[in-house]
Amino acid sequence: MTAAAGTPALVSVFVRLKLSLLRNGLRQSSGRRAVHIASIALVALIAALQLLGLVALRGHAHAAALTVPLVAVLGLGWAVMPLFFASGDETLDPTRLVMLPLRPGPLVAALLTASLVGIGPAFTFVIIVGSVLATAHGVAAAVAGALGTLLALLVCLALARAVATANVRLLTSRKGRDLAVLSGLLIAVGAQFVNLGVQQLSGEGGLARLEPVADVLRWVPPGSAMDAVRAAGEGAYGRAVLELALTAAVLAVLLWWWQHSLTKLMTAPDASTLRTEKPGRARREGAGMARLLPAGRTGAVMLRSLRYVWRDPKTKAAWVSSLGVGVLVPGVNAAQGQGSVYLSFFAVVMLGMQMYNQFGQDTSAFWMVLQTIASPRDAYEELRARALALTLIALPYVLLVVLGSAAFTGDWGKVPEALGLSLALLGALFAVGACASVYFPYSIPQDSGFKNVAPGQAGIAWLSILGGMIAGAVLCAPVAALAIWLRTADADGLLWTLLPVGAAYGLGAGWAGLRVAAPAAARRLPEILAAVSKG
Repeated sequence: MTAAAGTPALVSVFVRLKLSLLRNGLRQSSGRRAVHIASIALVALIAALQLLGLVALRGHAHAAALTVPLVAVLGLGWAVMPLFFASGDETLDPTRLVMLPLRPGPLVAALLTASLVGIGPAFTFVIIVGSVLATAHGVAAAVAGALGTLLALLVCLALARAVATANVRLLTSRKGRDLAVLSGLLIAVGAQFVNLGVQQLSGEGGLARLEPVADVLRWVPPGSAMDAVRAAGEGAYGRAVLELALTAAVLAVLLWWWQHSLTKLMTAPDASTLRTEKPGRARREGAGMARLLPAGRTGAVMLRSLRYVWRDPKTKAAWVSSLGVGVLVPGVNAAQGQGSVYLSFFAVVMLGMQMYNQFGQDTSAFWMVLQTIASPRDAYEELRARALALTLIALPYVLLVVLGSAAFTGDWGKVPEALGLSLALLGALFAVGACASVYFPYSIPQDSGFKNVAPGQAGIAWLSILGGMIAGAVLCAPVAALAIWLRTADADGLLWTLLPVGAAYGLGAGWAGLRVAAPAAARRLPEILAAVSKG
């Protein structure tokens, strides 16, 4: 390939390269081929259902109020997709092409054309076509729809490419991989918002509720390209031309930004390889954190556990998902008018489960921890320090969720009861988690994508988690029984006592669980090391 190669020839090369990447990826394993085929079938089914639904809206007075926000949300999805799924498409990393004699202009055209190949672009095209069919009436609207479909699709693809190129150094670094683990939380939050939106639209008013949103998004590409179809169908030709021109102008800006980023990326050195760490910086950061923790073994283990939470991608993903989902469930129910202070128990369960499989996050490096445990006392101090590290995050978080739920629902009188039960449940889960970590350890693979259990250990993981949750609920039963008795005995004035009782019970249960697990941990060190070293 030479620098004099024309743009058409370069486009052909890159399209064939994209097809080769897809084909060779499927040849790697039968499992990957099966997943890819299943993904195509699922996406095709969803796209067909969406297309049928949009076509069914044809003639509806407020069809454009749905299609404009829908295409705008598609554009937003394409903008954030590279930040969370950059590793899913090798062609999103232009640094692979740095050594080739290619000019940015032809390279942009070739990459943009190659971007049309794939499941995502096909799904986007079907949704845009369905949106056009739902709102196009007349020849002028059909012409505007054809232009709008092309412009909207190119805006989505150019936006994804421009964002990926501008952030390629971040996405290929450790911080970028840490960012990718948040995709699960993003999907969970997005699904809840979609659920809320569907419920609102199915109520009184229907699609008319979206009119204020559509009035804003019709001037935001690619939504403006879809509103141009409606405008042309209603005879507002000037407005349609203006909206198409706005979309074309944004596409031109995105292509310029993409080309500028490519030029800078392919000619400038990688700053991450030139920066030097200031002497003593890491030491000062560690010392600052260590000064806030207890001295001796307890502080050292707590510091190590907190660094796992901050630095290890798998541990960080588990914590972020737990924190996010723990807030999401009470928040969504409160937004639907079904909120309750007791829904904060969901957050307690999510955090209590972080105590399970404590040694699994060490993987084969657990042998270094093993060297420091010579007696049940050492094992107790190790488990206690790990529990204290989790408590530093869990206690303020549980308090925040309980108070937030009370603020949403107005049930401030139930705060002492809910908080006491939450602390009792948290202590019980910590106790059971300590025992489960000793008797049911399993390995967490470090290089297997989103897999959190090594092959052959899924049964152990499910037994540990599900059995531990049941055991934690049973262990917390005395405090729950006390709360029920006070309610049924009309002793509401004494419900505040559940706060100190629950706190004391949770503390005692956690201490007892650690005392029971410590001698077993000291005896089972070789078995634990073998179990957590399989990933």
